[in-house]
Amino acid sequence: MSFSDLFDSEFKQRNKGHFSAIVRVALADGTVAPEEKNFLDKLATKLEISASEYEEILENPAIYPINPPYLYTQRLERLYDLVRMVRVDHQLGDKQELVLKKIAVGLGFTPSNVNYIVAKALSLVDKNVDFDTFAYEMQNMYK
Repeated sequence: MSFSDLFDSEFKQRNKGHFSAIVRVALADGTVAPEEKNFLDKLATKLEISASEYEEILENPAIYPINPPYLYTQRLERLYDLVRMVRVDHQLGDKQELVLKKIAVGLGFTPSNVNYIVAKALSLVDKNVDFDTFAYEMQNMYK
């Protein structure tokens, strides 16, 4: 296996882990709403998830572990995607918020401030901010 194949393989695994985390959030209330399905379809394309992988992850999203990114900005990007999934159907159920907090910890955010991070992220997404604004606000929330 060449170095580039190894990199591609690890990249695909991270994307599958990220996509499966978002599917877990979507399924937390027991169903995938049409708006959530649309979001998942677009995200699958962006993350280069094949149709067979998509179906496999929908059937059992727990088969791929959450792979926390090393870089903080990459964690924020994944959090941004997750929070947008929660907000796509404009209904934050208790299970979705709980799953979102668990996944945020899995992404590398500290348990001691995950409630604040998730609340801040949700408020920013409610304002329809783009990712650059989201990242800026999240990185400067303690200043």
